[in-house]
Amino acid sequence: MTLALERVEKVVNGQTHIYTTDLVLQPGTMNVLLGPTLSGKTSLMRLMAGLDVPTSGRILWNGQDVTGVRVQDRQVAMVYQQFINYPSMTVYDNIASPLKLMGKTAAEIDAAVKEAADLMKLTPMLGRKPLELSGGQQQRCALARALVKNAGLVLLDEPLANLDYKLREELRVEIPKIFEESGSVFVYATTEPEEALLLGGNCATMWEGRVTQFGLTPSVYRQPVDATTARVFSDPPMNFLQISKTGHVLMFGKGQKTPATGALANLPDGRYIAGFRPNHVEIGKHTADAMKFTTRLEVTELTGSETFVHLDHHGEKWVGLVHGVHNLSLGADLDVYLDPSHVYIFGENGQLVAPAAYAVAA
Repeated sequence: MTLALERVEKVVNGQTHIYTTDLVLQPGTMNVLLGPTLSGKTSLMRLMAGLDVPTSGRILWNGQDVTGVRVQDRQVAMVYQQFINYPSMTVYDNIASPLKLMGKTAAEIDAAVKEAADLMKLTPMLGRKPLELSGGQQQRCALARALVKNAGLVLLDEPLANLDYKLREELRVEIPKIFEESGSVFVYATTEPEEALLLGGNCATMWEGRVTQFGLTPSVYRQPVDATTARVFSDPPMNFLQISKTGHVLMFGKGQKTPATGALANLPDGRYIAGFRPNHVEIGKHTADAMKFTTRLEVTELTGSETFVHLDHHGEKWVGLVHGVHNLSLGADLDVYLDPSHVYIFGENGQLVAPAAYAVAA
C-alpha cells in the first residue's frame, strides 16, 4: 500500500507550516524525516495520518484519495515521544486494546500481545498498570500497542528519545525489520543524523517546512543537493568557508590553496562555498596533502573518547570533532587541517556543485 502526497501544503493563520510537498512512500519501506525542532516533521506526519487536512493538495493511500478521511477511518498507528497509554488498564490490556476493537479472538490477541511484549522486553510487566512503570517501559508499551495493530501506515515521532541507550540501539535495528515484514509504510521522525543513518531506508531532510531532499539515506548523506541539506544531515552542522577558483587552483580563506583536480578541474572560475563535516577536522596528525588553517579555540567539550572543538576562523564559526582527549588552551591559536577529498563545493546560491571525492568513491 503506497502513501503519496501530491502538492500538499499547510497554512495556519497566514503562516506556512508545510510548503508544497510531493512524496511517494512505498510499502515495506523505512522513511525517516530528519530535521531540527520546528522544521515541520510533526506537521507533515499529522497530514499523513489525517489528524490535519492540507490547505491544498491531496493525499492518496494505495491510489485512493483520503485527503478528507478521518484518522479513525484509516489504517494508521502512531507513537509519539510523549507516550500515551490507558492508565486504568494493565500493560497487557493496553497492548491488546486495538486487537479487541478489531474483533480478534482471545487466542489471537494473547499470541500477538505476548510476542510484542517479548520483543519490547515487557513480559514481566504485563500485569502492571502504566503508572507503575518507568518512562522507558511506558514508551515500550506504546510501541508494542502500535506493533500489534498491524497498520498499513506507522508513524513514529521521535519514539525512542525516552529509552536508555542500549535498548535504543536494539530497537533501532529491530523495529524496521518488523514493519518491513508486515508491508507497512513506516515513517520515523528524528532530529539526529546518526539515528537516520542507523535506521537506513529512505530519508527526507526537512528545513523550515520544506522537504529539501528525499532518497536513499546513505545517498542523501553523501551527496546532499544543497548546503541546507548538508547542514541538516550533520551533527554538529557542516562547517562552511568562502572560496574562489582561478585557473587550476582553489583558494581557501587567507592564502590556503589546493589544486583543482578531478571534477573540480572543470569548474568555471568564480566564487563558491566549501563545506566540510566536523569529524573531518584534524589537529596534530594529518594527511600529507591536508590544508592548514589557523583558528582561535573558543570552547572545548569532552565526550570521553572524543573532543568537540569550537573554532573561530576570521569570524567564521567552525566545530571540529576530534578523537581523543586533548589538553588545549582556550583563546589560543590552534592549527587545524582538512583533507581536500572531504570538501563539498556549493555554488553561491547554496546548490551542490561538486560532492566530496570520498563520498563519490564510497
